[in-house]
Amino acid sequence: MTGAAGGEDRRPRVAVLISGRGSNMAALLEAAADPSYPARIALVLSNRAGAAGLARAEAAGIPVAVVESRGHKGDRAGFEAAMQAVLEAHRIGMIALAGFMRVLTEDFTRRWEGRMLNIHPSLLPAFPGLDTHARALAAGVRLHGCTVHLVSAGVDEGPILAQAAVPVLPGDDEAALAARVLEQEHRLYPAALAWMARWLGGYGEGRLPAMARIAAGATAMLAPATGALANPLPSLAALPTEKA
Repeated sequence: MTGAAGGEDRRPRVAVLISGRGSNMAALLEAAADPSYPARIALVLSNRAGAAGLARAEAAGIPVAVVESRGHKGDRAGFEAAMQAVLEAHRIGMIALAGFMRVLTEDFTRRWEGRMLNIHPSLLPAFPGLDTHARALAAGVRLHGCTVHLVSAGVDEGPILAQAAVPVLPGDDEAALAARVLEQEHRLYPAALAWMARWLGGYGEGRLPAMARIAAGATAMLAPATGALANPLPSLAALPTEKA
């Protein structure tokens, strides 16, 4: 694979893991189609053979793979070992979970510590888990949104990298609120993955810093001068390239 200048493409190789339609995957693919984007989507992997996102990835020319979770029922270690074999075969350096509806074991998350991101449809730590939009409406919150975080052993508990907020409007139902949040997800995830790929670019796999330092460094790059994360997002071109 050659880069924009004709040399070897040294961008981090990212696998996007999906279970369904892959709308966030599509946003990542669109962003990564730009040769200047600092990460390369090298694989889309699904735990469901019928996931609609697989066809979208193939149409974009991205290699795809399936490791059926139902074929490893009751054997999470076997399922994750099969996934790991595929990831290694494709020389993957980072993982982006995009609607991947499986809880990963501590062993797998430790193996990918600091190199696996997830996007969650709430302003964590509020509303971890499922049914976030319905729960936000039931709680009567006035702000809702999405979060990109590093993946840890606890569900939706990893260090937060970036968030985008949307108002909860009078008359909102679950579908309307979900659509407003999803629009921000499609903006936030490509930016956060780009920043992480840029920040981690100088580290070899065997000498990554601790997860807390990765989160602190990436968040420092994400934050504008005020120290608060922004929505709308700052321009990627305006961000520093040095590690924090």
